[in-house]
Amino acid sequence: MIMNLESLNYLFGENIGITLLHPMEMISLVVRFFINFVVVSVIARCFYYPKSKRRDYLFIFLIMAMSIFMLVSLMGGDTMKTGAALGLFAIFGIIRYRTEAVPIREMTYLFMLVAVSVINAMSKADYHSVKDYYDGVGLATLIFANAVFVFLAWLFESSKLVNNSCSKFIKYDNINLIAPDKRDELKADLEKRLGFKILSLEVGMVDFLKDCVLIRVYYDEPQDRGSSLDQIEKMPRG
Repeated sequence: MIMNLESLNYLFGENIGITLLHPMEMISLVVRFFINFVVVSVIARCFYYPKSKRRDYLFIFLIMAMSIFMLVSLMGGDTMKTGAALGLFAIFGIIRYRTEAVPIREMTYLFMLVAVSVINAMSKADYHSVKDYYDGVGLATLIFANAVFVFLAWLFESSKLVNNSCSKFIKYDNINLIAPDKRDELKADLEKRLGFKILSLEVGMVDFLKDCVLIRVYYDEPQDRGSSLDQIEKMPRG
């Protein structure tokens, strides 16, 4: 005797506490997963990676975004509070990133991809049996929302609205060149030693006892973009 889907769902639920298949739920999850995967991959691979060349962050973005999507989808979706969903981002940040200086650009992308995943996970229709209609975010609205994120990533990466220059802290040994009237000589000396063109620089703390000064230089070097070491002011021990 061939059992129908409803009977199989009842049989599985009665014996192992989980049903076999809900077609509408499964189709909705697959469609939203595909949309989320495509959008997250495009933003991370086409906009973030070409400038930073950081494969480690690319991997983190993709895995975390898809993990957040599945977690929110299977833990209640629309019934899950938005604050609790976004709180997942803070939890992951505390656990993983509190020991490493993550650049602002990477944190911005991470928050964007988490937001995209939460939106896609929580955007589904609910059926109201009393009034016989579906209520929720439509597919066209969901596609538009994802297109907005892709457009914003393209806009800021392809324009001059965001400064993508790199910065580096340097402990400089010639304090005779830190005077304002010798700033050009200071810049020329730093460019000669560092081997790249300096866009601008800032003179910080001066130590007359050790004859050194802390300087922050700004430059444009694609290979250094996204570096987690550019904010370190002291040399690590050992």
